Amino acid sequence: MDLPEKPSTPVTALVRGIAILRYLNAQDEPPGVIQIARDLKINQSTCFNLLRTLVHERLVVFDPATKKYSPGIGVLELASGVLQQGGYIRLIHPRLVRVAEAHSATVILWRLVSPSRVLLVDLAEAPVPLRVHMSVGQRLPSLIGALGRCFAAHLGLPEARIRAMFKELRWQDPPPFEQYWAEVEATRRDGYAVDIGRYNRNFTTVAAPVCGPDGLATMALSAIAFTNDLDADRVRALAADLQAVAAEAAGALGLEGAGGPAPTEAQAPSRRSRRDARARPE
Repeated sequence: MDLPEKPSTPVTALVRGIAILRYLNAQDEPPGVIQIARDLKINQSTCFNLLRTLVHERLVVFDPATKKYSPGIGVLELASGVLQQGGYIRLIHPRLVRVAEAHSATVILWRLVSPSRVLLVDLAEAPVPLRVHMSVGQRLPSLIGALGRCFAAHLGLPEARIRAMFKELRWQDPPPFEQYWAEVEATRRDGYAVDIGRYNRNFTTVAAPVCGPDGLATMALSAIAFTNDLDADRVRALAADLQAVAAEAAGALGLEGAGGPAPTEAQAPSRRSRRDARARPE
């Protein structure tokens, strides 16, 4: 029997518990019970009991030193089945593997979970002795690095809001906002972004957005490798491959296309032409 869209009598405790999980997932820093209760308009004692239950079920982690709460590993365990079974994950994963192996890089699929945070939902690692290791479920600020330039270009937010969010980012070698914004505009035009040693001095990242017909990004693809392993030619070739996969991802999600000009099969650089290409300056 099909369930109705809305239950006739919602279970209040369950609704509040889910609201807490969603709230914690959207926060940049772990909050305490007083802040959670205030923001969600839940009685403080009720909120505390809900949090204790969620901690017991490993859906929330409590830090006794700071008295703060954050999402627990149990959330990832519940989500992993969906992520593994998701049709678009199965369709896109072989493409991630192909790009990772071709460029000796770690290729990652990110999903936007809030204007300020992204979630790693899938990745492929090249079979090389030294590689960048990341894990499904990892979260990052949405505007950091190359993927951040992609989201900044396709979130539909005004420059002033991006500037305010930019101030909260932590880079090893932070770019001036004016340079960052110029690169955001270039990303909007070209359909990919590059970060050479800004987020992490040892790595170069290349990214391409996955957008809907409204031009807003819902996901992004990024590839990360040691900077010494990526010269200008290889960065340009990697960007072209990521754009092609981003277009496929948009199709798998039922969207019209990726943000920016993705190359068609006829337009994609050949191996020889890629060697002659030059990456856009950082």
